[in-house]
Amino acid sequence: MLRFANIEYLWGLAALPVFILLFIWISKWKKKAIAAFGDKKVVMMMMPEVSFSRPWLKFILFITAYFFMIIGIADPQIGSKMEEEKRKGADLMILLDVSNSMLSQDMAPSRLENAKQALAQLIDNLHSDRIGIIVFAGEAYVQLPMTTDYSAAKLFLNTINTGMVPTQGTAIGSAIDLGMKSFDFKDGTGKAMIIITDAENHEDDAVSAAKNAADKDVMVNVIGMGSAEGAPVPIVQDGKQVGFHTDSAGHTVISKLDENMGKEMAAAGMGTYVRATNANSGLNIIMDQINKVQRKTYDSKTFKNFEDRFQFFLGIAFLLLMVEFFISNRKNLKLSGLKLFEVKNT
Repeated sequence: MLRFANIEYLWGLAALPVFILLFIWISKWKKKAIAAFGDKKVVMMMMPEVSFSRPWLKFILFITAYFFMIIGIADPQIGSKMEEEKRKGADLMILLDVSNSMLSQDMAPSRLENAKQALAQLIDNLHSDRIGIIVFAGEAYVQLPMTTDYSAAKLFLNTINTGMVPTQGTAIGSAIDLGMKSFDFKDGTGKAMIIITDAENHEDDAVSAAKNAADKDVMVNVIGMGSAEGAPVPIVQDGKQVGFHTDSAGHTVISKLDENMGKEMAAAGMGTYVRATNANSGLNIIMDQINKVQRKTYDSKTFKNFEDRFQFFLGIAFLLLMVEFFISNRKNLKLSGLKLFEVKNT
């Protein structure tokens, strides 16, 4: 198994296209500057030592070295041994609403970002419980099957956005049903769900789905995201807000937290309802209830003895930078004067 000890440093790879575009722009600028002097052949004769190919070679070496350096700093690690161990815990399925209304900003920076931050803190505090993630809007999908790999859970969490479910809506009932199918009821561990949503359910009977879950001893808890006053639903394109959603009459759509729906689902699911705020996500209250769920011992296969591999990547980066350093931007006139393949007329 491959993992990165410092995965946040991989964001440094985002600088690669910037470097490439900047180098191309500088190269074009140099060509225009040379052309401004006069005829290209005449100018080249005046600069016999200038090489136009070596800067490209040096740049390729540089960005390749930079790539390996970032990978090395992120510290890739390989799990060299898988071991089976006994764990005692419960199964926790997170149902996260990713409909467009979760982009509303009555909870800064948005309802969805607040939910993701809260879940990241939850994952950090887990020890032996298994966790899974389901995302839903008009349809529901399993984003992460039940696992004890918390680093993978956080990695998947970071990728969640409103664009990952093509069908808009809020099908909470479908998400609950999918969560029930994702549980393994044969192992006997206690099971619970946490639904994080603004509870604007328009697709199905979520209350009945929650009651069916409770009938099978699955506690359904709900965290309400948003405010009763509501907020406009932003339209986001290419990561930028370009306006707000409007209805058929041209009026701005206001998304409001439906607390009554949230409370009904929690009551039917024998769980707890909490309204999140900017200061408190409500997960602590929910987890206090979930900790009462029966925990049983189960077998879990995990990788042990992770070995660092950063030294290989940093070593390659160092060698490439050394080669780049010793390559001159100028031609070697002695070598360029050798015409090994010239055919002389006799």
